[in-house]
Amino acid sequence: MVTPMAAISIRAPEVGDAAVAARLIEIQHAAYRIEADLIGYDGIPQLNETVNDLQAQPISWLAAFDDDSIVGAIGFVTRPDGSCDIDRLVVDPDRARRGIGRALVEGVLDHPVVTVSTGARNRPACAFYESLGFHRTGEREVAPGVNVVEFTRPNPFLRGSGAGNRM
Repeated sequence: MVTPMAAISIRAPEVGDAAVAARLIEIQHAAYRIEADLIGYDGIPQLNETVNDLQAQPISWLAAFDDDSIVGAIGFVTRPDGSCDIDRLVVDPDRARRGIGRALVEGVLDHPVVTVSTGARNRPACAFYESLGFHRTGEREVAPGVNVVEFTRPNPFLRGSGAGNRM
């Protein structure tokens, strides 16, 4: 059964709860396995994270819930200047391409600037971020022959780049 997006809610998950963290790891491993296959690189750190590793990450979370079941999540860091760096975006592969990732990213777009990086050979992810108004700002090699593309999206409705400048 396909759940309409109207039934999906975005809220902070209780990452300290072992069952919640285990579900996040399950989705994360499945999602990053797809990216690893796309870019031809198994060294993505999130592929090998454990529940304890995930819980120890100094990041904030939003999750997409279908009733009480997590179907996707975004981990992000808010910097002192109010900008946001998306650390990870994962959607259950069985629920991909239904607007869940878009809803999660939209949940952090209230920051003055949002940054994210993804595998340069992950064309679907690059196109996804560009469709949300992100612009390529750089590319760097993370392993021999493996590059990541860096994207930035300024918030056009906020003046300046600091949190104190919000309208």
